[in-house]
Amino acid sequence: MKWIMLLGITVCLVLISLFEWQKLTRNQKKEKATLVTLTTMGWFLAILLVFFPEMPGPTQMIDKLFKPFGKLLEK
Repeated sequence: MKWIMLLGITVCLVLISLFEWQKLTRNQKKEKATLVTLTTMGWFLAILLVFFPEMPGPTQMIDKLFKPFGKLLEK
């Protein structure tokens, strides 16, 4: 079942990338590189969440980083 979700995510990202790629002109090399980079990062994160749904989110990481500072400020 997870492999079907992997295939679905990949197909969606390819379709979105092709649609957006057509809107970019030849001169927009930085924009194309950014599109590829962000799409790849999004694909990787989506796949991680499919296979490891119990992964902590970004807010939990921020809480762990700043909780000691909050305790220092309370004193």
